[in-house]
Amino acid sequence: MAYKFKEEYNIEVTDGLQENYRNILEGIGEDISREGIEKTPERASKAMQFLTQGYKMDGETILKEAMFRESYDEMVVVKDIELYSMCEHHMLPFFGKAHIAYIPNGHIVGLSKLPRVVDVFARRLQVQERLTHDILECINKTMKPKGVAVVIEAVHMCMMMRGVQKQNSATTTSGFRGQFEKIETRNEFLKLISSNLK
Repeated sequence: MAYKFKEEYNIEVTDGLQENYRNILEGIGEDISREGIEKTPERASKAMQFLTQGYKMDGETILKEAMFRESYDEMVVVKDIELYSMCEHHMLPFFGKAHIAYIPNGHIVGLSKLPRVVDVFARRLQVQERLTHDILECINKTMKPKGVAVVIEAVHMCMMMRGVQKQNSATTTSGFRGQFEKIETRNEFLKLISSNLK
């Protein structure tokens, strides 16, 4: 069956999750009977299930759906992949872009599958470091390419809205395997995406 994220409006409400949101609203002092808040537990429950549906997806399966034998053996780069995730420490959003490259080793993959793998791991409670590693290892294990590289640049609302409240900070993480561990190959990839990095 083809991979597809559920649309938020098709997600069934989980009673336990809805009740937990009701308790949170009461806990912060809200009147859960007022008009603007009355349906918030249901809406928040649906939103949370949508934002974390990556737990029910498998990146390896997604890649295997569209792997094709091909003799092409030069670098393939997909950049500017939008990502939205949630920090596991405060359950606040972080978002930005991922850049992925791989060097085929007898197989290529449908280009849309790489952004979908990003979504699978981003749609979970995460830290950016592990998100980078999860994407990298999924591609490396499944496709067994000659090399794979992942760079993520993101801004974190837990730093911007609370805590240090630094509005202009961004975090960059990277991971490299195979031929990308060679400085010349890594530099070629970084040059190709350098216009995107701050």
